[in-house]
Amino acid sequence: MSLPLFQSPKPIHDHFKSDAAIVLFNGNVQDLLAEIPDKTIQLVITSPPYNLGKDYEHRVDIEKYLEKQTEIIAELYRVLKDGGSLCWQVGNFVEDGEVYPLDILYYGIFKKLGLNLRNRIIWRFGHGLHASKRFSGRYETILWFTKGDKYLFNLDSVRVPSKYPGKRHFKGEKKGQLSGNPLGKNPSDVWEVVLQDWEQEIWDIPNVKANHPEKTEHPCQYPIELVERCVLALTNEDDWVLDPFAGVGSSLLAAIKNNRRVVGSDKEKEYCQLAQERILAYFNGTLGYRQLGTPVYQPTGKDSVSQIPDEWKSAYQQNQLLDGKGEYKK
Repeated sequence: MSLPLFQSPKPIHDHFKSDAAIVLFNGNVQDLLAEIPDKTIQLVITSPPYNLGKDYEHRVDIEKYLEKQTEIIAELYRVLKDGGSLCWQVGNFVEDGEVYPLDILYYGIFKKLGLNLRNRIIWRFGHGLHASKRFSGRYETILWFTKGDKYLFNLDSVRVPSKYPGKRHFKGEKKGQLSGNPLGKNPSDVWEVVLQDWEQEIWDIPNVKANHPEKTEHPCQYPIELVERCVLALTNEDDWVLDPFAGVGSSLLAAIKNNRRVVGSDKEKEYCQLAQERILAYFNGTLGYRQLGTPVYQPTGKDSVSQIPDEWKSAYQQNQLLDGKGEYKK
């Protein structure tokens, strides 16, 4: 955890003000959006309600759910700057055992508004619910759209170390010259954040479970680290970052710690209070969070929970034996 040095807490406003640094609104997101002028926001980033029947949601028919989201997205488009970005992080909606991929269902809504999809990012995590009648889900997606073809992308802020920095052109006019960039390479379209950042477009970032340093009472909290990557790449300092479903403030914190202005909304008073407490904890240096690029924990095999329990050893050994022979009993 890194602590901010010599930073005084900034005032947290409960309604939008153009000269504010932090806005946290408790109420209906559409009421907040009505306060924001056209083309104000550089980055909209959020994880909307999944319609999964969490404590803070009312489960509704999937069509009605998407209709309601369409109304909100139209307002988000209005407040988004030309050249701005929108990152929509979603998982799957599951009903009666059938999976509805929300990112695919959302895609048409964004395209009708004229937004351009730049990347479909996979966020992979190692823990979650264990399914019994389908493969256990271990990823969610982030759809990154831009408003227009001229958009902000801070490549140098997200470069990764080159695998072969000494590689040279082997033919043509540049034969013998270094082919890379001294600051590192452009991330590919598959990101995997395990021991190094910014490698691929599969982001292996731990989700926020019981032992995560950022864990609060929110049942669907996502990590600050996940948002921070988008903030660095898609905004500049002092730009506005908006999370219309801010929850306990992870998006706001990711932006605040990188000197962006933030505006967030949540209808649950409890979550807004937690978000405010976390923001104040950041400024006084007591907030726990994973640093960007922290390696994902790899079990050593020495701790008891990563070892095969005695009760399973017989079945495990039998399975290994059959695997070696290429035979399996039905």
